[in-house]
Amino acid sequence: MAEPARLPERPRLAPGVRLHFDKTRNAWVLLSPERVIEADGPANEILKRCDGTRTVNQVIDELVALFTADRAVIEADVTEMLSELVAKRLLVG
Repeated sequence: MAEPARLPERPRLAPGVRLHFDKTRNAWVLLSPERVIEADGPANEILKRCDGTRTVNQVIDELVALFTADRAVIEADVTEMLSELVAKRLLVG
């Protein structure tokens, strides 16, 4: 089993990757060379905050306030999503 990707302290989209609203799909998508990943609901909110200025904890705090949800649940979801994006080289620090 591969070791989980280490999260950057201040995550941001990798060079060549951008968050874009696709009018045809009427949805936010993560665009990268040869990939399009639809970012719906909470995923979109996480990606909007991955701008290189916020720490992972700040992203989590903002989402807890936005969704008025349990911090542990949001922390687990954010950590899992960001780890997957780092492993796919769509997110850097």
